[in-house]
Amino acid sequence: MAEHLQCDVAIVGAGPAGLSAAAAAASQGARVVIVDAAPVAGGQIWRNDVRLGAPAPALSLRQQLATAGACVLSRHEVVTVSGKQLLLNGSSGATALEYGALILATGARELLLPFPGWTLPGVTGAGGAQALAKQGAPLHGKRVLVAGSGPLLLASAYTLKRHGAQVLGIHEQASSAQVRAFAAALWRWPGKVLQAVQLRTALAGIGYHCDSHVLRAFGDDRLRGVELQRGARVETIACDQLACGFGLVPNIELAQQLSCDLHQHGRHGAVSVDEFQRTSVADVFAAGEACGIGGVDCATVEGTIAGLVASNAPELAQRYFPRRARARHFAALLAEHFALGDAVRQLADADTLVCRCEDVRFSDLAGMHDARAIKLKTRCGMGPCQGRICGPALSEIANLPRPGSRPPVFPVPLNVLAALHAGTPTDSSSGVMK
Repeated sequence: MAEHLQCDVAIVGAGPAGLSAAAAAASQGARVVIVDAAPVAGGQIWRNDVRLGAPAPALSLRQQLATAGACVLSRHEVVTVSGKQLLLNGSSGATALEYGALILATGARELLLPFPGWTLPGVTGAGGAQALAKQGAPLHGKRVLVAGSGPLLLASAYTLKRHGAQVLGIHEQASSAQVRAFAAALWRWPGKVLQAVQLRTALAGIGYHCDSHVLRAFGDDRLRGVELQRGARVETIACDQLACGFGLVPNIELAQQLSCDLHQHGRHGAVSVDEFQRTSVADVFAAGEACGIGGVDCATVEGTIAGLVASNAPELAQRYFPRRARARHFAALLAEHFALGDAVRQLADADTLVCRCEDVRFSDLAGMHDARAIKLKTRCGMGPCQGRICGPALSEIANLPRPGSRPPVFPVPLNVLAALHAGTPTDSSSGVMK
C-alpha cells in the first residue's frame, strides 16, 4: 500500500524555480513538499559538483527550507495525478501526496538535433557534457569540441575546462551579426555583461566561432572527429568528445496530464500562466522553464511569485512583477538573436537515426506528415524516453507537432502501480504531515 502524505503546497522540481517557490511558500507558514528525481536539490543549473559542491544560491535556499521545515522528497518521480493527489514512485516505493496547491517547476531538457554520427559514444549534449563533468566523469586531457547555439555553450566549455578538458573551440551556429547585435543590447543588463566578460576571460585562448555548425561526427567504436561547416568552408577536427546542444525544450508532460492550457514557444509547447503564475487549472501554478525558456533569473522570480500566491500572499507577489518583466525581456532577446537557422535543421540524411530508442531512421519517415501515423508505423517515440528526444527533434526538422502525453509520466514498475492503486485513500485521516 502506498504511503500517504499531505501538504498545503506541493512543488514538482527542485531547481531554481522550485526551490524559490518553496522558500516563498514556507515563508508564509505553508506546509511545503518538494518532489524531485535527483538525489540532491538544485536542478540542472544548480547541480552538485563532486569537486566544487553546490552553487551559493542553491545552498542558501536549501538552508532556508531546512530551517522552515519543508520536506524534500528526493529520488521521487511523478507517475500521474489523481484528483488533488500526486502519485509518486520513489526510492522507498509508492507514495500518494495530497496537496492544496500545486506548483509545476519541471524545468527543461536539451534540444538535440540529429546529424550523421550523433549516436556515437563520445557525442553528448552541451548541457549533458556539463552534467557529466560535475558528476565526476574523467575529462583530464580529453580533446572536447563544443558546438550548437546559445549561451549554454560558454557555460559548458567553462565547466569542461575547469574539470581538465582541452576545449578545442566553441562553434556557434548564429551569425557574427546576430551575436554582435545581442552583445550591443546587453548594456541594459550590466550583470549579464559582467558574467559574459568573466566567462570569456576564463576561456581565454579558446576560439569562439560564429556561423559554424556540425555537419557530421565520425568514428568507429567511438568518436574520432567532427566535420564542421564554417562559413563557406568545411573543416575537420579530430577530438575525443563533442558537446553539441541547440537550446532547451520545456518539460510539459505533467502539465498536459493536468489539462493545463499551453502556448506555442518557438516550435514547442509551454505552459500558459497569468500574471500570478496561475495555470488554466484551479490551484495549479507553473514557474520557470516550463512556462518558456528564460534562464535562472526568470526561474527564481517566477518561482517566488508562484510560491507566494499559492500560499495566499498575492499582494507580496506583485512586488516581483517588474523583476519578472525584466528577466523575460532578456529571455526574449536571447531567443531572437540565437534562433536556430535552417542549416542545422537539415543535417540529418536518409540513414541518420532520428529515434535512437527504436532505431528509426530519417528515411523511414518518408511520405508521412502526421506524428500519430509515424508512431503507428515506425514506433518512433515509443521507446524508453517516450519521445522526449525524438519528439522535439522532429518538431524542428520536420515541423511535426508533438501529440499529448499519457500517464505514467515516467516508466514505473508494476508493483508501484499496484501499490498506488491499492493505497489511493478515500479520506485524509492518515499520514498527515505535522
